[in-house]
Parts: sequence; structure tokens; C-alpha cells
Amino acid sequence: MPEFHAPPISPLAIAFDAEKLTLSPEGPTLTRRMSDLEGLFLDAEAWSTASAGENPVVYTVVSSPVPEVDRELPQSITTIMPGDTSGELWMTKGHQHPNHQGEIYLALKGRGGLLMFDGERTEWLDMLPGTIGYIPPGWAHRSVNTGDEPYSFLAVYPGGAGHDYGWVLEHGMGSRAYRSPEGVELRPYAG
Repeated sequence: MPEFHAPPISPLAIAFDAEKLTLSPEGPTLTRRMSDLEGLFLDAEAWSTASAGENPVVYTVVSSPVPEVDRELPQSITTIMPGDTSGELWMTKGHQHPNHQGEIYLALKGRGGLLMFDGERTEWLDMLPGTIGYIPPGWAHRSVNTGDEPYSFLAVYPGGAGHDYGWVLEHGMGSRAYRSPEGVELRPYAG
């Protein structure tokens, strides 16, 4: 994400609209389509068909103007659309912070889950509106929409932590989330 201010920035008030899920003043908005999620779904053929066809928006990230640099605390609102690819629930790309630091997510609307993996252990947190999910340093993390409506959450993270998306492609997430009668079923990552 580009920097909007030279650090350190001046104090500012950021308005949060809980209905529209916006931040004002706003920073960059990121839109991830199915074609941006190559290598993440187990069924690569179904992913390829969806990417080449409708190529739906899977999630968006609306950011504040606080820059992603050391000592700053950027905020963003991510909204994941409901859906699945061969039963595997729609999700964010997931990432690891190269500069291991903690992060918090606050669930705003819908139903979701927070999948975390430290390279050996997998943890899952159900995320309903009002739930704060804490991601400790060193844990790769991904959010998943487990419901039938858009799932939105607010993230607050250290600006200098970085985002390593390649770590997830190389190491996986320990488990995959699938739709089940109980809501979500975690299955082994490899298959």
C-alpha cells in the first residue's frame, strides 16, 4: 500500500461508519479477485475455471491513511464475500509478518473465522460481531467467511511488520476451512 503521509504523521481523528464500513479520511482500497488467489485453493481446476470465467471479487480491504511504516498503527476494514470453491470457503490470501509482531482483528458484521498457523500448530477462532481475535507474533493468519453474507472485520497492526504472502504459499496454513452442517470443518491442508 502506498504511503500517504511522511512519517511521523500528525494526530488525526478517523471516522468509522459502522453501516457503510468505511474510514474517513480514507487511504487506499485493495480489491482481490479470484484470479489474485492462485495457489491457495486445494481444487486448482475449480479455481482456474472461476478465474477465467466470472472472476468474482473475493474480498476488499479499505485502509486509513496511516502509513505502513515502523512505529505507526495502520487500520483497515476487510470484507470477504460469501462463497466457496469446491466447498473450500472464501478467504483472504493469508500472510506472515516478516518482522514478527502481534495484530488484532475486531469482527464487525457477518460470520467468520481466523485461521492461524505457526509452522507446526494450527489454531482457529470463531469470529462474530464484537469478537476480538489476537494474533501473536510469529503466527501466519488468514480470515475466512463462514456465513451466507459478507464478513467484515477491522484490523489494527504495526506498520513495520510487513506482509509475506509467499510464506503461506510455501508452508501452507496447517488446515483448510470447508462448509459443513455445523458451520465450518477444518481439514488437513495437503488434502
